[in-house]
Amino acid sequence: MSTKTAIVAEKAPAALGPYSAAIRVGDFVYCSGQTPIVPETGELVEGCVGCQTRQALTNVSAVLEAAGLTLADVVKTTVFLTDMADFAKMNGVYAEFFAEPFPARSTVAVVALPKASRVEIEVIATLP
Repeated sequence: MSTKTAIVAEKAPAALGPYSAAIRVGDFVYCSGQTPIVPETGELVEGCVGCQTRQALTNVSAVLEAAGLTLADVVKTTVFLTDMADFAKMNGVYAEFFAEPFPARSTVAVVALPKASRVEIEVIATLP
């Protein structure tokens, strides 16, 4: 059985509950969902879903960096949106962060997210 190792990401927002920013098991890193919270202030980025998506993915990048990885190592993402009408705007910013071959992705609508965020993104990455 593989050992679980918690990833501490000092450049990402602090956890809002009893969970790790990410867990490494074997060759995989499972990252908790990141919302558009600015790490330095602990406040949510105000404004459009594009702005929020950019901050959420910046936070994902910080978690991956703490694990010694980058967005190029991501194999699966899950995007949570509070309004599917925001899909195109989220998708436009998302495309700025990933290159081919793109990771697999699911996008789901949810009723609400922490701190009234409009988007949350979680990823699974693999070690090179």
